[in-house]
Amino acid sequence: MSENLFKPVKVGRMDLQHRVAMAPLTRMRAPNNTVADLHPLYYSQRSSRPGTLIITEATFISEAASGYPLAPGIWRQDQIDAWKKVFDAIHANKSYVYVQLWALGRAAFKSDLDSRGLPYVSASDVPESTNNPDAPVPKPLTVDEIKEYINNYVQAAKNAIEAGADGVEIHSANGYLLDQFLHEDTNKRTDQYGGSIENRARFTLEVVDALTEAIGADRVGIRLSPWNLINSVEHNNNLVAQMAYVIGELQKRADAGKELSYIHFIEPRWTIKGSLNNIVTVNGNNDFVRSVWKGIFVRSGGYDRDLAIKHTNEDDKVLIAMGRYFISTPDLVNRWEQNIELNPYNRATFYSSRNPGYTDYPFANELKSKA
Repeated sequence: MSENLFKPVKVGRMDLQHRVAMAPLTRMRAPNNTVADLHPLYYSQRSSRPGTLIITEATFISEAASGYPLAPGIWRQDQIDAWKKVFDAIHANKSYVYVQLWALGRAAFKSDLDSRGLPYVSASDVPESTNNPDAPVPKPLTVDEIKEYINNYVQAAKNAIEAGADGVEIHSANGYLLDQFLHEDTNKRTDQYGGSIENRARFTLEVVDALTEAIGADRVGIRLSPWNLINSVEHNNNLVAQMAYVIGELQKRADAGKELSYIHFIEPRWTIKGSLNNIVTVNGNNDFVRSVWKGIFVRSGGYDRDLAIKHTNEDDKVLIAMGRYFISTPDLVNRWEQNIELNPYNRATFYSSRNPGYTDYPFANELKSKA
């Protein structure tokens, strides 16, 4: 098959054998914020095609950055040890893994933070009022606390590498803490971290620079989402300018010899009701990214096989990250290559904390017979 989608590509230090990545997917199956016994099998199934890039579910950089009781972290030694089993399973398939590094900010469950004696924080004292008029008011991070978060990102990245990960992805999307600093509706600060496009980008770029120094730019990716509707942040025309500034700063670093392994953008469309035939589209597109960024560009959101082939044929440095259909179809890459229908997913099991809908989705019988 001649499509770029199934051809090798160099990404950072990785020699990927195709251009389909597994997107980060929160599954809420990590009691005590620690990956559990089924995680190695789950990730092994989805990395079974050699040379696949797996981006893990979002992973807390520290206890202070947490706020969901069943999502994993990587700040304690037992968490590092548990992740190592996952990474070993992925590497046994000759595939690769990046850990998505996460801090929630005001998206956290305040009750969970309260139970741990931790503060409920954000860029500013702006509550999540869109979804909940009675939402609690977060405490704005101080400059010293921002610096501590940066240190936590660095330590989490080092912990990921210690556990055997090939790199990390900075989660600066979807209305979580870093994204709360990027959006002018959630960032009302008047210090060096707010008030202008440059200042709103400062926290994210300081994290980028700190991780570049700690583990190398070619082991760092970043995820951004200018079209996000999650966690009560708003999208507007100013966000394109905001994101273009961030990308421009990343390209300047690349030109100076510190090119990130990739940038990862969520498309302004997504699927509903479990079908690729139901696409919700926000008015906009990510075409502006390519006018600024010259490196590897990971795109995710609402893709089917034909669109994935089209975009990777048009741009030799594009990867397609698949989410929900990688949950339901562990052999997704092989099925796309052979044009075999994907398994439907069951949304009710996405966050159920039980095995059904986790490691029990079938591989294609047609491919089994060829093995």
